[in-house]
Amino acid sequence: MKSEKTTGGAIGLDVGTSRICVAREDNGGFQYRTELNAFVTIPYSKMTANVMKKENIPHAVQDGEIVVHGNESEKFADLLNVDIRRTMTAGLLSPSEPESLNMMRQILSSMLGEDGPRKLFFTVPAPPAGAQDSLTYHEATIRQILTDLGFEVRSVNEGLAVIYSELEASNYTGIGVSCGGGLCNVCMAYLSVPVLSFSVPRAGDYIDSSAASVTGERADRIRLLKEESFHMNGFFNDKVQQVLGVYYDEMIRSLVEALREALTGAKSLPRLGRPIPLVLSGGTTLPAGFRERFEKILKEANLPVPISEVRLAAEPLHGSAKGALIAALTDF
Repeated sequence: MKSEKTTGGAIGLDVGTSRICVAREDNGGFQYRTELNAFVTIPYSKMTANVMKKENIPHAVQDGEIVVHGNESEKFADLLNVDIRRTMTAGLLSPSEPESLNMMRQILSSMLGEDGPRKLFFTVPAPPAGAQDSLTYHEATIRQILTDLGFEVRSVNEGLAVIYSELEASNYTGIGVSCGGGLCNVCMAYLSVPVLSFSVPRAGDYIDSSAASVTGERADRIRLLKEESFHMNGFFNDKVQQVLGVYYDEMIRSLVEALREALTGAKSLPRLGRPIPLVLSGGTTLPAGFRERFEKILKEANLPVPISEVRLAAEPLHGSAKGALIAALTDF
């Protein structure tokens, strides 16, 4: 999976519930662009539309409203004291958001542009329990949007993309975990071949909504507090911080238990001969102390597969997109 052995350009695209990340090659390294996978509507005025155009704020005018999407949507939602609207929920296109397809197309078109490489790998989650049909629709729809934008596309499992990004030193043998907004995705691979993958629905959005229901805050406000100041070490006098700690702990325990059950119930795991690494990626892993807390709970679980180390991805927000890019550079 080494990109330096390849020629030609490509794009890696991580289509996440909370954020969308685009990865490209840049002078032998990697360049990333990340935007919130969200939007908000504000009343139309010609003055506002003109100012947004001058400021290069991604937006569209439709049905007498201005639709602001990407990172700027968060600022306007906070200003108007409303929650941002999402194109996706629980890792898949949202069935309850009528504008999900239209806005997904606009966000991707804005981020990917019309110039540059036209070969692209995009991430898809492992199917959540009982949601295989929804995953099929989600993957086919994203593929069609990207094809209509002029790309030659393939998909890659999100957890496997983390392995491509972070586990070259172990010949892509190990476990990749991507903790995003809608899902936690897990993949185990042997020499780059996926042997086990699954997802669990308790992830960043679960933490936000659960904490919001207890504290009375908006979920978006909880997410901002979580991303700006939360850490997992110590006791908190602040109620929001304390509640976040409770639900983070519950999420990690749920994820570790699902991993233990999946490994225990697997019919044919490879004979590894040595312990394997586990790497954590995704925005939900960012709070200080997350890795240490995950490792502690993992050790208590007594997995049937020995783990050599638990570490964070070099750039947790970009790990899946980077892995998708490496796959595209290698396999196209």
